[in-house]
Amino acid sequence: MDLIELCFQLAEEALYSDEVPIACAFLFNGNIVSKARNEVNVSKNATNHAEIIAIRRLEEYCRKNLLNLDEFVPRLTLFVTAEPCIMCTSALRTLFKSPPLKIIFGASNERFGGCGSVYNLDVLDMNLPQLSCVKGIEEKRSIDLLKRFYLTENVNAPISLRKLKR
Repeated sequence: MDLIELCFQLAEEALYSDEVPIACAFLFNGNIVSKARNEVNVSKNATNHAEIIAIRRLEEYCRKNLLNLDEFVPRLTLFVTAEPCIMCTSALRTLFKSPPLKIIFGASNERFGGCGSVYNLDVLDMNLPQLSCVKGIEEKRSIDLLKRFYLTENVNAPISLRKLKR
């Protein structure tokens, strides 16, 4: 299974678990070294986005394989089914001395996107290399998956905030 298929399979798992269907994976020399899907609702932790979980798993991978995280990360490509939000983009931009070599994502995130759709973190002068983002890979597929999630009622939302669907 290739990287894109794996990410969409994980995003489907998220959808069936009543999570926003976003997933990602870090790739190094053709090998997946870390992967994750959203786990916000199941964990009751608003920061458990796919990218944040994948970063934690990447840190563990580096520890187990005696790799220097800051030297390893710039050699990685990250694929995400939808544009990382501002929080996740900020983590990718600031947690390491250099960000991943490339961030490839499906649909733009017009509400929360941190790779240029809503906010571009590269405009901040942080003395860090700029992010290299490629958008639109399997964009329609990503949008369709997100639409499927938003057609249903979010059973994890507080009752006062739930949008009852027809």
